[in-house]
Amino acid sequence: MNSIVQGEAVTLLAADGYRIAATRFAAQGPRKGHLLMAGATGVPQGFYRRFAEYASAQGFTVMTLDYRGIGQSAPATLKGFEMAYLDWAHLDLAAAVEAMASDEVPLFMVGHSFGGHAFGLLPNHHRVARFYTFATGAGWHGWMPPLERWRVRLMWSLLLPLLARRHGYMPWSKLGMGEDLPLGVYRQWRHWCRFPHYFFDDPAMAHVAERFAAVRTPIIAANALDDLWALPRSRDAFVQAYCNAPLQRRDIDPRDGLGAIGHMGYFRQRAQPLWDDVLDWFRQHEVPAPG
Repeated sequence: MNSIVQGEAVTLLAADGYRIAATRFAAQGPRKGHLLMAGATGVPQGFYRRFAEYASAQGFTVMTLDYRGIGQSAPATLKGFEMAYLDWAHLDLAAAVEAMASDEVPLFMVGHSFGGHAFGLLPNHHRVARFYTFATGAGWHGWMPPLERWRVRLMWSLLLPLLARRHGYMPWSKLGMGEDLPLGVYRQWRHWCRFPHYFFDDPAMAHVAERFAAVRTPIIAANALDDLWALPRSRDAFVQAYCNAPLQRRDIDPRDGLGAIGHMGYFRQRAQPLWDDVLDWFRQHEVPAPG
């Protein structure tokens, strides 16, 4: 990449009127397509800036965004701020899809963790030509290695409830794990992580399976073998819901030269070979001839 691409701050208006802070990175040279970055829970859009700059330098117009309650889309205080976890998909990402969809070039999406959950929840996922997601898993502690399983159960059952009760929101940042989370996000996330297949096992969410089954967009779901929160078996437990989509599963071995990846390393600078794989796959999309 010969030059740094300057992002342009934009504001999206969700269907319920909430204002979402986003950044658009214009394509350099001939446009290959539009690309929307669907981030992980509690991760601000700035974390994906390097990837966005890289993709824009390769000919993709890229948009990143902060979900409501996060980063630049957060209110003055999270205490008393009411929202549902899946608003991030139903409303925020849906607005970004509408903003980025074009009749001139295809729209692609890259997901990270929650981003892979969100895609099947979008009311307009049919507008996305291809979807590539990293680190998407079912969230259940039973899919994790024993030590991580014990640590996560302790966090959900003891530490986080105490912190949430004290602050009125989830002070995720105090644990060095990302942005603080609205109380509604924390409560639903904690509840669904009790189930081996996440919200698909929640009787109150029985309608969700049908929505995921409606997805026909080609998908690649890639997970690192050292991602303790989303190992391949956790991914498989979740992505089986995309039962009618052309789906490829990819396991990333950090010993192949990338070094440690974990749950966040997919978007650090040394992960550039992974970015090349993503963009190469997007370039292979064939745009149907007119008529």
